[in-house]
Amino acid sequence: MAATPQNPAAPRRKVSRHRGEGQWAVGHFTPLNGNEQFKKDDDGLNVRTRIETIYSKRGFDSIDPNDLRGRMRWWGLYTQRKPGIDGGKTAILEPEELDDEYFMLRVRIDGGRLTTEQLRVIGEISQEFARGTADLTDRQNVQYHWIRIEDVPEIWERLEAVGLSTTEACGDTPRVILGSPVAGIAEDEIIDGTPAIEEIHRRVIGNPEFSNLPRKFKTAISGSPLLDVAHEINDVAFVGVNHPEHGPGFDLWVGGGLSTNPKIGQRLGAWVPLDEVADVHVGVLSIFRDYGYRRLRTRARLKFLVADWGVEKFRQVLEDEYLNRKLVDGPAPDQPVARWRDHVGVHRQQDGRFYVGFAPRVGRVDGATLTKIAEVAAAHGSGRLRTTVEQKMIVLDVAEDQVDSLVEGLEALDLSVRPSTFRRGTMACTGIEYCKLAIVETKARGAALIDELERRIPEFDEPITININGCPNACARIQVADIGLKGQLVLNDRGEQVEGFQVHLGGALGLEAGFGRKVRGLKVTSEELPDYVERVLTRFRQEREDGERFATWAARASEEALS
Repeated sequence: MAATPQNPAAPRRKVSRHRGEGQWAVGHFTPLNGNEQFKKDDDGLNVRTRIETIYSKRGFDSIDPNDLRGRMRWWGLYTQRKPGIDGGKTAILEPEELDDEYFMLRVRIDGGRLTTEQLRVIGEISQEFARGTADLTDRQNVQYHWIRIEDVPEIWERLEAVGLSTTEACGDTPRVILGSPVAGIAEDEIIDGTPAIEEIHRRVIGNPEFSNLPRKFKTAISGSPLLDVAHEINDVAFVGVNHPEHGPGFDLWVGGGLSTNPKIGQRLGAWVPLDEVADVHVGVLSIFRDYGYRRLRTRARLKFLVADWGVEKFRQVLEDEYLNRKLVDGPAPDQPVARWRDHVGVHRQQDGRFYVGFAPRVGRVDGATLTKIAEVAAAHGSGRLRTTVEQKMIVLDVAEDQVDSLVEGLEALDLSVRPSTFRRGTMACTGIEYCKLAIVETKARGAALIDELERRIPEFDEPITININGCPNACARIQVADIGLKGQLVLNDRGEQVEGFQVHLGGALGLEAGFGRKVRGLKVTSEELPDYVERVLTRFRQEREDGERFATWAARASEEALS
């Protein structure tokens, strides 16, 4: 019954107002969560001055909490996990209980481009300030651990002296720009995206216009027919194509990303010439800044906006509001012919010299090894190296008469130029050793798995990717691996809670990109992992049709065969 003067006791219905998604472009400027508030209070770029003048001099306890767990990320710094905290407590403890007084520091390496001198300095910093740690990531960066706040200004000074930085390596910012590690040198390259990477970096990185985004923003640019930068899972990607009328340029993709709600990026159907890539990139980035969702962190990635708008509206807004011109329609990239796209092995360059790609174990190296890699490369006439999105590294510009001795020098460092399928195809995230979000150990588990599979099935040579992640956030791209392993606590056959993995099977990038299949109830303990992987790969070899890829087989196989 409605409330009336004759019925004054009837309750009034509360009228609530939807606050929107926090989109600046529609007038929602009021911060709707703590992250948006601390970004409004002070730009993350400004924390560098406090690190240099206050925190590095007064120590860890002097750091403001909003800087410690927020703005310091704008300069590549995260607190690492306090030792001895098991995975069962990851989601229970408060941040200050998980925080150690040491930091992970990420060095951004745009396009994966390094000189031997830069790599030598990275290695020296690792040995002097990071207890020897230095991991190669699947976004072409290098990560240190055990960094003290007191040492950060000195580390910055040394990095910047050789043209490197940690600027916006983390945070709600434009992250490292992925690029083909063989840009400008590969014989089969469609177009060299290096000038676009350099121009985007010049315009965007460290620019306050783009230092307060709804969340992180990931970019990939490659003119390689191998599709070697995981373009399908970046916020924006430019993929080399040949236009039938205009020649070499880039196909534009938007809205890719993984984590707990994965989405494959979508083509806008637009061809972009090299000299316009930076303009288009800034346009897409500006849409994210202005229209991106800022109310819920779980929906603050560009992929959600693209999913809600659709590609037609997204392209229209990009053209009408940000570029003030129409984009040229263009073709999709061809499917890659090669099954591996990590550039491991010995390959001829355009100029007749060679590049040599090699595989550390799950991206784990150390400062002393990086320094030795720089020395070996320089001794064989190379001044340039590259990191890849597969946790690998490449030495460029090697004369033909130097190739064999370079390979021997790398192999002596346990850096395989001709790795097994398992060493070549296994990746792992940081894991519980250092990461506050992780539930299980990953790096040592991955290295041990490689050794065990090489021993058990040494003749297996089919390309297989095994990606190991310590939590659901998919930093190691579990959903797009042949065998993706998502860390969680599981029960063993004795009813004990132990480290283990949920299994995803048959994911892929590049060739028929898609997400892996989850078999109901399929979980394995860490201890059982080698047995499980051996079993499923054996069944694959028994049941596959001629030339059939693992991903294709996994999509049609019975649950029994996959268990």
